[in-house]
Amino acid sequence: MKIHDHILPNIPIFKVGDSLEKVVQFFKDHTYSHVAVVEKDRFLGVLSEDDLENFKIEDKIEDYRYNLETFFVRRDTNWLDVLEMFSRNEANLLPILGASETVIGYYDLTDFMGVFIDTPFFTEPGGILVVSKGIKDYSFSEIAQIVESNNARFIGGFITEMQNDVVQVTIKVGTTNFNEITQTFRRYNYNILFGNHDDQFLEDLKQRSDYLDKYLNV
Repeated sequence: MKIHDHILPNIPIFKVGDSLEKVVQFFKDHTYSHVAVVEKDRFLGVLSEDDLENFKIEDKIEDYRYNLETFFVRRDTNWLDVLEMFSRNEANLLPILGASETVIGYYDLTDFMGVFIDTPFFTEPGGILVVSKGIKDYSFSEIAQIVESNNARFIGGFITEMQNDVVQVTIKVGTTNFNEITQTFRRYNYNILFGNHDDQFLEDLKQRSDYLDKYLNV
């Protein structure tokens, strides 16, 4: 994925000596969550719009330098780590640092997600499957092997949740053998949380349950 073409160089970068009034006006004019602050052209931190309500508008950024957050990405940061940085900091604007800790621009979350949606994971035809397993017991190599052992194409996958030592993985496969894949995952002790094709296992359970109900009511 070519993400460097989406660096935005024209969004303001504030100096630590600037007044908060200028920052307040910036946030009024835009819908961004954060903005970068520099000192002697070197990155110092980011100022959050949410923090401004606790500051005095007549003060300078310098008066609140210890309230600045310090998250950023670099020009060579890969796109998955950029997405993680957006999510971890609940930000829609990320400063990008170049040489000598200078800010060379920003990534805008909306723009960035447009790039992400254009990847084969979203554009290639296929089915979505969400599986879960113990965090110490799963591996992406095993997941890919399960998919490919059923003569299916593994288009992609990513971790969508990690909680209580259980990892949840969303995968996309290009196949018509969706049921065979889900059965194989179960044999490898994966839980199937979601599949957007008919799941014969669940259908069989339903049929057996219906049969048992009829038997008991005879």
